[in-house]
Amino acid sequence: MGVQNPLTLQELASQTLVRDEALTMSFLEKLPPGLFPTLFKEACTGSHTKLVRAMVAVWPFPCLPMWTLMKTPDLETFHAVLDGVDMRLTGEFQPRKAKLQVLDLRNVHHVFWNMQADEEDTSCSAETLDKKPVVKVLPRYALRQRLKVIVELCISSCLSEEQVCFLKWAQQRKGSLHFCCTKMKICSLSAHVIREIFSVFDPEHIRELELNTRWNTLQLEHFASYFGDMKNLCKVFLAPLHKIIYPFTTKRGVTEAECIKNFISQFSHYNCLQQLFVKPTHFLRDKINQVLGFLMTPLKTLSITGYQISQSDLDFFPCCQSLFQLKHLDLRGVVLQDFDLMPLRGLLEKVADTLKTLDLLGCRMEDSQVNVLLPALRQCSRLRYVNFYNNDFSMAILKDLFQHTVNWSKMKVEKYPAPLECYDDLTHLFKERFPHLCQDLVDTLRTVRQPKNISFATLNCHTCDECFVYDQVSRLCGCWE
Repeated sequence: MGVQNPLTLQELASQTLVRDEALTMSFLEKLPPGLFPTLFKEACTGSHTKLVRAMVAVWPFPCLPMWTLMKTPDLETFHAVLDGVDMRLTGEFQPRKAKLQVLDLRNVHHVFWNMQADEEDTSCSAETLDKKPVVKVLPRYALRQRLKVIVELCISSCLSEEQVCFLKWAQQRKGSLHFCCTKMKICSLSAHVIREIFSVFDPEHIRELELNTRWNTLQLEHFASYFGDMKNLCKVFLAPLHKIIYPFTTKRGVTEAECIKNFISQFSHYNCLQQLFVKPTHFLRDKINQVLGFLMTPLKTLSITGYQISQSDLDFFPCCQSLFQLKHLDLRGVVLQDFDLMPLRGLLEKVADTLKTLDLLGCRMEDSQVNVLLPALRQCSRLRYVNFYNNDFSMAILKDLFQHTVNWSKMKVEKYPAPLECYDDLTHLFKERFPHLCQDLVDTLRTVRQPKNISFATLNCHTCDECFVYDQVSRLCGCWE
């Protein structure tokens, strides 16, 4: 049995106070502020909803980061927090010591709850809760007078009880409180619900957006104006959307092509975008170059995965200044087998001084294509992670690649495909040959530099759909173990 740390005086005092909820509530305003964090945690853990409500109403710090205390959904406690805010909004209740300015409902860790009760500086302002400011643009003077409620929303057609409760509450109080959503994930919503959401939450405050919907292009066009108003977006994730099989024209005479053009043009409004993630999205085929061309600031991350880009998309890469400071390039599942990779080489040469991760898993590249990339890869001296799994490389090209990695001194994790010599003509693996060839490759690399974490993986097994992995030892798929 492990030895448990003894309870602190604040914890002991808090446990005593929650036992007599009514008495404690009667002198909350006289309670030292340093006792509030520990007492509030005890009240939430024990579902003492009356005490939770009263403590929110008299909260003596500028910020209350709430969601981290609710590890499991507790609707009654959540209701109590919202009721405590309502008590502050009524004219009848004017707590003398109340200082609450921000109710933070985001599911993120806050240092506030780790502070000692005797520390003077427990203000936990909205700006110090996160390394990034919550809102880049200052709100209007009138909004600064309101209590700010910060949330992250994941909204779909099936909302949880907490979400339904909160959204209804927010809709009714949007004139009295300042609602701010910093991260939004939209899975599937009607245009009507979208309008209701953005009548409460200003799109300008959203820093991360994930669109993972079943919308078609016409539905996406309805969303375009909100998308363009998200001027402070730092991260965008676009996942698959349905394709309309037959061409259409809206009641306003707008064609599908015009809808797509309108949506793509919204990227020109962003001044902070640093991360762009695109999964198979039919309407962006042959238009990735247009999206990149609209960007106003340099990207740090570009991720295009499981997607059939065109040669014209790829040709634009070395010409796009917004890609010249990339730190992370992810092209997993983008089949490059029949492509001219000189444009990709050009991009790698442009980002050689900044690129840290390169993921080309499942691109089905062949020896001749890797040979094109070798001069650029040699220059990428800041790389820390590379992934070449599921490509068609021979022993010879892998050894040649290793010779070009002498500058990869910062490399921490590198993944390579099992060489073609490990398979027969039907791509069945020679089980005994695989570890010997991989060890030969490791020995070759060690003549150039000392790898830290290197592995080789085969294609997926024909029987169990798993793969063999060699990382100094051979780990077999389920069929061989």
